[in-house]
Amino acid sequence: MRLTALAREAGLDGVVCAGAEVAAAKKACRTASRRPRPAPGRSQAGDQKRVVTPRKALDAGASILVVGRPITQAADPDLAARAIAATL
Repeated sequence: MRLTALAREAGLDGVVCAGAEVAAAKKACRTASRRPRPAPGRSQAGDQKRVVTPRKALDAGASILVVGRPITQAADPDLAARAIAATL
């Protein structure tokens, strides 16, 4: 919350944060959720310890989703992106 407040005071429109912090950060300014992952079994969490699904991130108040490795490292990135979009 301290960093989100500093971002707002600096004039930024939003912050990138872990999905678990979206609801709290949303109170301070518009937020983006970082690294949401598809439902368990459909994607590995990798080195991320605090992951949420894209749907949960949006439900918590995220206005933008940043999805990287679940798409870029998929065998079929187009299919992976479409599967994620279908959950929204």
